[in-house]
Amino acid sequence: MATPAKPTKKEAKKHISLKTSFTSPFSPTWRSIPQEDMHFILETLREKLTVIGLEKKEVKPFRPWKNKKKKLEESDAVTPEPVVQVQEAPKNGWTDLAARRQLAIGINEVTKALERNEISLVLVCKSVKPQHMTNHLITLCATRGVPACQVPRLSSSVSQPLGLKSVLAIGFRQCPSSGEGTFADVIDVIKPRVPPLNVAWLPGKDATEGVQGGDQEEMRDEEKRGQKRKLEAESEEATKSPSCSLQPLRVKRIIPNPAKKRKPKVKKK
Repeated sequence: MATPAKPTKKEAKKHISLKTSFTSPFSPTWRSIPQEDMHFILETLREKLTVIGLEKKEVKPFRPWKNKKKKLEESDAVTPEPVVQVQEAPKNGWTDLAARRQLAIGINEVTKALERNEISLVLVCKSVKPQHMTNHLITLCATRGVPACQVPRLSSSVSQPLGLKSVLAIGFRQCPSSGEGTFADVIDVIKPRVPPLNVAWLPGKDATEGVQGGDQEEMRDEEKRGQKRKLEAESEEATKSPSCSLQPLRVKRIIPNPAKKRKPKVKKK
């Protein structure tokens, strides 16, 4: 029997990186909106932002170079000049803080606000690259019942009045009392034009709207039945009406487990 060779120091120290990646069987996508609704949403947002005057101002003061500073100090020491009153520079920041607090600007800010259930409407720019950066917002909005849609040219039309370089996502926060919010009228006008979100693993509106009138009596009768019969009826209904079709799971790459202890191969003499 040949003894297995001991691993060298380099092989022992070498760390094998293990990465597993799967393609999700669910691929939620944004629904396209007609051009009329797109132009209407963009125009209403522009008009509202211009009327409010919400803008982020960033004024960078002029800073001379170090050599110029030294020359100015030397000249001041030799011949003192009369002090000239300099006007105060405008302060940096948002012009209207109250209106800014009612908005969630950016993907990260919108995501955090959705997780806290603080958003009533979400608009996402279509020119986001890569596109999967905003795909998680579909499930977040669908699970929380928040209307959301993807609007083309959102960043180019909204970023200019706000004084920002780009706006990839914007969310309107909920106000404690309806009518008090600055953007309450904008939300009420845009909401009817937003298409519903389609998520395969969540029940749609058809399933909830069907339980009315006579269906409620059937539900009460089912509750009275035994739990076993109820489970059988639910399984039969699920097989008869497949609301969502699962896609096959595709494995991109299989990597062996480096932590697994493998038996050394025995060389035959």
